[in-house]
Amino acid sequence: MISSGIYSLRSIRLPQRPIFPSLCNGRKTLVTSSTSVSVNQKKEKVIVISGPTGAGKTRLALELAKRLNGEIISADSVQVYRGLDVGSAKPSPADRQEVPHHLIDILHPSEDYSVGQFFEDARQATKDILRSGRVPIVTGGTGLYLRWYIYGKPDVPKASREVAAQVYSEVADFERDGDWEAAVQLVVDAGDPKAQSLAANDWYRLRRSLEIIRSSGSPPSAFQVPYDSFRNQNDPSETIDTCHLKPSADELEQHKVKDLDYEFICFFLSSPRLDLYRLIDLRCEHMLSDGILSEARWLLDTGLLPNSNSATRAIGYRQAMEYLLYCREQGGMSSTRDFYYFLSEFQKASRNFAKRQLTWFRNEHIYHWLNASRPLDKVLNFIYNAYNDQSGTLHVPESLQMKKDMSNKREAAELKAYRAKNRHFVHREDCSDILDWIRSTQELIVV
Repeated sequence: MISSGIYSLRSIRLPQRPIFPSLCNGRKTLVTSSTSVSVNQKKEKVIVISGPTGAGKTRLALELAKRLNGEIISADSVQVYRGLDVGSAKPSPADRQEVPHHLIDILHPSEDYSVGQFFEDARQATKDILRSGRVPIVTGGTGLYLRWYIYGKPDVPKASREVAAQVYSEVADFERDGDWEAAVQLVVDAGDPKAQSLAANDWYRLRRSLEIIRSSGSPPSAFQVPYDSFRNQNDPSETIDTCHLKPSADELEQHKVKDLDYEFICFFLSSPRLDLYRLIDLRCEHMLSDGILSEARWLLDTGLLPNSNSATRAIGYRQAMEYLLYCREQGGMSSTRDFYYFLSEFQKASRNFAKRQLTWFRNEHIYHWLNASRPLDKVLNFIYNAYNDQSGTLHVPESLQMKKDMSNKREAAELKAYRAKNRHFVHREDCSDILDWIRSTQELIVV
């Protein structure tokens, strides 16, 4: 695996014939069978670049696309929204002119966008790029988007118009009154206890859960997720006991060998945790200088509230909207202390998000972890050569490897004691321009 620098691109494949041992001795055996993808069929290649927020994914993908004649598919749940440029760190108009980008600026922030919609849109973009003879480069840090993109989406039923209308009617009063807890209880009583774990005010997913129940009689968790099949077939503990019980047809179907339809070459770009946290804190300062508060103001002026839908739950926008609402309640005023508290909360939320991303991708074994602190040209050359390699085995040189876990107790202690040290917003006068902007734009707004 990545710790040794060696990972087989074909290691996810298993034998294509059923295995039934003649002598069991109480052992369990994984039952496998063929799939629709031929063993000898040459797959088209797709590059995936992910990493925590602030790691440098956008720049790496852009430079790689120039070298490989590629096009970029954004796997970022915020970049899909028009007008949310600063907080999502969108590539500049000049960059998008130079290299074609997909799934950026396709929705208004008032619209929700699901992982299922991303799967359909990203897969279609992949087909279009390959058809044009170019290289698809998928980049972003939204883990669930990438998991579904690579492994497939659950085969859950699509609600009919009648069912969708019924569910909308059932939930509408709760949403209008802002009674999230009562709406969750409605879905729990209908048969989905996991609705309690949804993010507050995620009305789209709550309605979708109820649609699935009304359409099938089962909650979303009853439907198999393709990723689980790939994970289980490489896990010796996920087997069928062929010694004492003949496998049923359902068990045989569940344990079929799965195969990916593209040759995915996946990289996770990150830095040592302390360096990453410092980069994230500085990035938050830059976003404030670049105008994230103006974008948050626009969201509020369109009638949206923080944490009310996909766009307004995004890190940075939620904190900025809450801060501006507070300023409006104070008659368009903010103290220096209020500003620095907001900045601190913004930075902390961003670091916590990066930590969750690192945790998520540690369990995604298809990714090769690369050190973002290494020279860009060396990382680019490595990925370029990996794409053109025909051996099927990718060796990550030790100089480019990034460890998945903290290396020692000292690093853990330093992380525990970490506190942001601002570079631009340090003294009272450093935020005076922003406080003046708040006074001039927020004081006449009645909350």
